[in-house]
Amino acid sequence: MELNSQAFQRFAVNLRKGDLIFCEYEPGDSFYLIQEGRVQISKIIGDIEKTIDILQPGEIFGEMAILEEAPRSANAMALDPVRALEFNRENFEILLRGNPQIALKLLKLLTKRIYDQRRRFMILTLEDEQAKVADVFLMLNELQDEQRTTEAEEESDERRFYTTADDVAHWAGISPEKSREVLNHFASQRRVEILQDHILVKNINDFARFVHSRRKQQ
Repeated sequence: MELNSQAFQRFAVNLRKGDLIFCEYEPGDSFYLIQEGRVQISKIIGDIEKTIDILQPGEIFGEMAILEEAPRSANAMALDPVRALEFNRENFEILLRGNPQIALKLLKLLTKRIYDQRRRFMILTLEDEQAKVADVFLMLNELQDEQRTTEAEEESDERRFYTTADDVAHWAGISPEKSREVLNHFASQRRVEILQDHILVKNINDFARFVHSRRKQQ
């Protein structure tokens, strides 16, 4: 999507580093598309505020306020000076009517973002940390399934992920130390192999069964 299109610029807002854009549970009537800078999305889980995501230019946040007219489900803060496009229900409807091609691109981006957020939240709701790590690999596998094209790749249960223990910790909402501990435990069980530039999951369906069983126990 051309983020600098003139059709968008009337919706532009500028935020300073550290600005709190919105808080969890407060009413919301707008969502944002980042043009420059990064935005931290966090959520209170138990008594701890956990970072759910660090969003980059081109990504959307706050969209559920438009789609569900629901209170904010997380906190959003500018990590850098941020330039974003702010859409509320009124101007979003104007955009849909007046710029159908641009609106279609935005809706596709919005749909993917909604799925990503819901999928990440599913991981965070797991209580077992091993299940969280296993579910991260299931999420990454779902993303890779969209790009997997050969029959051999589709039939094999083995999956290769070019990710790190720190990345897994971020997605699972746990510390990097705990992430490495869980990955080493899986390696000792020969369920994963930790290599220099990637992690090899020996049987992705084994992880699917494991996560499913943990969800049933909750």
